[in-house]
Amino acid sequence: MDPLLGMVDADTAPRGDLFIGGEHITTASRRDVLDPSTGSPFASISVGGAEECASAVDAASETQPSWARTSPRERAEILRRAFELMTAHREQIAHIITRENGKVLADSRAEVSYAAEFFRWFSEEAVRVTGDFRTAPAGDKRIIVTHQPVGVSLLITPWNFPAAMATRKLAPALAAGCSVILKPASETPVTALAIAEILELAGVPSGVVNVVTAAPTAVRVREMLHDPRIKNLSFTGSTEVGVTLLREAADQVVRTSMELGGNAPFLVLADADVDAAVAGAMIAKLRNGGAACTAANRFYVHAAVADQFTEKLTKAVGRLKMGPGLETDSDIGSLVSVHERDKVSEIVDKAIAAGASASVGGDVPSGAGAFYPPTVLAGVEPNADILDVEIFGPVAPIVTFDEDSDAVRMANDTPYGLISYVYSGNFEHAIAVVDQLEAGMVAVNRGALSDPAAPFGGMKESGLGREGGFAGIHEFLETKYIAADL
Repeated sequence: MDPLLGMVDADTAPRGDLFIGGEHITTASRRDVLDPSTGSPFASISVGGAEECASAVDAASETQPSWARTSPRERAEILRRAFELMTAHREQIAHIITRENGKVLADSRAEVSYAAEFFRWFSEEAVRVTGDFRTAPAGDKRIIVTHQPVGVSLLITPWNFPAAMATRKLAPALAAGCSVILKPASETPVTALAIAEILELAGVPSGVVNVVTAAPTAVRVREMLHDPRIKNLSFTGSTEVGVTLLREAADQVVRTSMELGGNAPFLVLADADVDAAVAGAMIAKLRNGGAACTAANRFYVHAAVADQFTEKLTKAVGRLKMGPGLETDSDIGSLVSVHERDKVSEIVDKAIAAGASASVGGDVPSGAGAFYPPTVLAGVEPNADILDVEIFGPVAPIVTFDEDSDAVRMANDTPYGLISYVYSGNFEHAIAVVDQLEAGMVAVNRGALSDPAAPFGGMKESGLGREGGFAGIHEFLETKYIAADL
């Protein structure tokens, strides 16, 4: 029987073991994973303590030398099989994501397809890591530059994209020849366990990939970061936690890559196609229920088109049906937890109290589940508090501007610099604005930009390093220079 089937059967609780050294490990300590659309338990998950986390480091460390010695072609073929298996199981994994995250199935299916692409992209990159061979300028030696796996890597992923954030780290790590310990978010661990099974089926040797939940999380992660066998940390999450992890990693000078918080501005210039901008805003804001570091967080709209944009966005948002993610007619599901729902509600309530008005949404619905309606806030002042926080929910605050320089100034007035969006009917005009934006990524006249073949990452407090693209595998490689007298 397909080992994944038992994890997603509608009437069967998924297996909730840890995955260490190729074995499914059950612990006495357990945690319920809730279906946020109902508040009811979806699964019961084993929770790792100090012993289990240490065992995961043991397993990864023991297998690191042999995995590093495998040929790039062998690693590539395994990752290609993982892509094929994940694609074949898309529907099953999508159901897991929706059950533990709350997003609608359409978003979950799109996430699985996106997540699988990282296995395919890095299967191709595994065999294309380039080096260097040349004569030194002085003519006294040959300069040879090669790359080797950095070693055992600790991967920490968030709840908003439980599949894609895992594969975006797993795929380059495995392609580079690194063994790993994956610590998924406590809200969404089942997806990570399903991906571990995918990799096991694809042929990853036992012990190369280990998955542990951990409690208390901060203590267990600190212990692992202070184990000298951990050579690399890849983290996606809040800037606040990232700063703490950087401090912990500094004690052992652990290499780090960080994809941290965002506060994405969405600029609609005076010459923008308003209908196209609204269509893009629906994607940039409401994909994944707004729970994305790439989600448009602040809308700066030129005064000449502000009323038209607000009216059309309000109508488009008002047509959305909110409901449980597994219901096929739902356009937007629940947030991941009641705690997250209440955070969004408090942000909106404060904005309205400060003078903004909700042209649609703005109230917590009655009934069970962590639901918050898609909301458009008009009349937001340029200095409003809501513009300083990453909302992580389906809320679009709109600020008007008169000059491009004002829009650029407001867009850059944040410690974050992950992604920006620009809409303009003139490409030269758009690029003139893009060049002034402090962001690692910019989407021009489109509401989404993520691609496994492109470098993903930001400036300022939005992180360090890049994931995806040609750069992604180098986060897991050391550069070695060899001077040779030939």
